[in-house]
Amino acid sequence: MDPAEPSGTALPVGRSNLVTRIASSLVLAPLAIGAAWFGGIVFAAFWMVVAICVIWEWDTLVCAHDKRPVLTIGSVAIIGAGLLLILGRTLTPIALVLLGTLGVVTLASKAHRAWCVGGVLYAGALLIAPVLLRRDPAHGFAALVFLFAVVWLTDIVAYFCGRALGGPKLMAAVSPKKTWSGAIGGTLGGIVGGIAVASYAGITNLVAVGVLALVLSVTSQAGDLLESAIKRRFDTKDASNLIPGHGGVMDRVDGFVIAAFVAAVIGFARGGAETPAQGLLVW
Repeated sequence: MDPAEPSGTALPVGRSNLVTRIASSLVLAPLAIGAAWFGGIVFAAFWMVVAICVIWEWDTLVCAHDKRPVLTIGSVAIIGAGLLLILGRTLTPIALVLLGTLGVVTLASKAHRAWCVGGVLYAGALLIAPVLLRRDPAHGFAALVFLFAVVWLTDIVAYFCGRALGGPKLMAAVSPKKTWSGAIGGTLGGIVGGIAVASYAGITNLVAVGVLALVLSVTSQAGDLLESAIKRRFDTKDASNLIPGHGGVMDRVDGFVIAAFVAAVIGFARGGAETPAQGLLVW
């Protein structure tokens, strides 16, 4: 047999990619849940690393020749915010990220300025929102597992529903493969997952939790579409190739970052700085 020819036992490209995606997820999901379980320094350090990867991918994608200075100031802001979070601060990490955006404004050229600023805010939200939610001593871990369940099940069920049912496209100009059947199926999956986690955690008002899961599932899909729009704007398929079968870190957290930000805002509005996870889950 010619070694250049595919073997009769080789997996089709789509199936092979799915196997790789599943294998990567089996590594990444336990890491995220394990870090959430430990909380504290471990959890903050985990998301600081993820946020640094994301800002590197974002700046590589959108900042062109402005990448080096913008990435430097943005990374310093993210690392500084992470260290402040480890020290138990709440407002100063947010202030430092905003200060980082001012630095980017001064360093980036006018053509790329708005895009580069967006990268600092995006990575900053990814770092700060989950860490502040997890800090809640009574409900922090449950809030993160709830958020993971909503976002991950939305993504997984949407993928399989979209492939199985097909139908009208959700937003063909942004993401040609996404369908309304996938979006609706993913939303239902996210709601069921969120309610299941909340019920196991002893949360009683499951109707309110279901509405919350609906909101977070929709915002998660909006985050996915946002990243797709950015990649299409800059004519790139994947943010990077850091994760086998998945592309870049941005490609894996695009839904989570927006959902986590919305969840943190809801939690802080209802529970304050000390108990944001309680404000998120207890209605």
